[in-house]
Amino acid sequence: MTRRAAEIRLDALLRTACDVIQQRGLANTRTADVAEAAGVSQALVFYHFATKDRLLAQAFAYAVEQDLARLDAVIRSSAPPLVKLRRILRLYTPAGRPTSWSMWIDGWSESLRTPELEKVSRRLDLRWREELAAVIAAGVRDGTFECADPAGAAWRISAVMDGLAVQLAVHERVISRRQFASWIRMVAARELGLDPADLE
Repeated sequence: MTRRAAEIRLDALLRTACDVIQQRGLANTRTADVAEAAGVSQALVFYHFATKDRLLAQAFAYAVEQDLARLDAVIRSSAPPLVKLRRILRLYTPAGRPTSWSMWIDGWSESLRTPELEKVSRRLDLRWREELAAVIAAGVRDGTFECADPAGAAWRISAVMDGLAVQLAVHERVISRRQFASWIRMVAARELGLDPADLE
């Protein structure tokens, strides 16, 4: 197998693993399930991943990196900090991304028991906070935001978004997407010295 063919095969296995995880959950996904769904031998799955834990961690990272690619596009844009913040808040909302959010929720839960998954989850999760903190700090520097502690504000905003997003993704009709968006704007505005309307 050429290096390019191996990379294509690995990508296909990761996509298949994500599909299987969506159906079965991280805890109930077996390497045999992924092999069967991909139409390959279990030996080939172990060739690429060595262990089930590594397969799950890499599949989780593969799914989440798609969200992070969208975040990177916002961060790399030339938009001012307020526009970037609005885009990040919209990007974080579960609306239109149920697959992504179910993977995040499942990943956090399984990270309690799987050290390799916990390392990946922590690294990816921290990226969101760090990028949000950088946008806040840039807004403080240019006078758009008033915030003495951008890193702390990023954590507090993210914590509220995570909690509300879990409710929105898991418990149908407990809160609406409109409430989610309104409450997140309110929290971010309080942290950054803004009017919630500034974030619409």
